Amino acid sequence: MIEFQHVFKSYGRGRNILADINFRIEPGEFVFVSGPSGAGKSTLLKLIGGLEPPSRGAILVNGHRSDRMPARARPYLRRAIGVILQDVHLLYDRSAIQNVLLPLAVTGLAPAQAQSRARAALEKVGLSGKEDLNPIEMSGGEQQRLAIARAIVNRPSILIADEPTASLDDDSARRIMDVFRDFNRVGVTTLIASHDLALMASYARRTMRIEAGRFHDTTGAP
Repeated sequence: MIEFQHVFKSYGRGRNILADINFRIEPGEFVFVSGPSGAGKSTLLKLIGGLEPPSRGAILVNGHRSDRMPARARPYLRRAIGVILQDVHLLYDRSAIQNVLLPLAVTGLAPAQAQSRARAALEKVGLSGKEDLNPIEMSGGEQQRLAIARAIVNRPSILIADEPTASLDDDSARRIMDVFRDFNRVGVTTLIASHDLALMASYARRTMRIEAGRFHDTTGAP
C-alpha cells in the first residue's frame, strides 16, 4: 500500500528533515506517526499524499511510484487519499456543505447522491445542522471537523491526518478518533501524526516515531 525506500527530504541546501527513511505499511493498517515538533511528521505525511516530492529515494503508493508520476496522473492518485493538514485550507466564500461537496464534484457523482454523502460525512463528525454556515462562522474545532468531513466524503482508500485533534476538546477528539477507527475497520489505511500520548495509548496499533530525521518503528503506543 505505502512503501518508502531510502527516502531523504531537505529544502534547498538545508539539513535533511528526513534521512534514509525505510518502511512499509500494509493495506488496512492503523498507524500513528509521533515525534517532537519539527521532527518531520508533517513532511512525511505530505510525501505520502504526493503534496511534496522527496529529495532522494522511492515512494510507492497503491503500487505506483508517486515520486515519478507525471503531473497529469497525480490528481487520480490523490483521489484515493484523504488528506487532513493542520492548515485546513477551507474555502471561506462557500458554505460548509459546499466545502464538503468539492471532492465529489470531479467524480461525476449524481447531485442528489453527492448531497446525501456530504450530509452523512458532516453528521459523522458532529456537524449536522451546520451545513449552511460559512466556515468563518465556525469555531476552530468545528473548522477542523469540517476539514475531516471533506477528507472522508470521497471514501478514500488511504486517510492521512496531521494533528487532527490538536484544536479539539477531549470528547470531540475521541469522537474524531472513533471516526478514523470506523473507517479503518472497513479497510481504510490510516496514518495519524500526533503528539497526544493519551490518544495513542488508547488507539495505537503501530507507531512510527521520527526524531532528528530518523525513524523508529514500534508496535502499539510509543
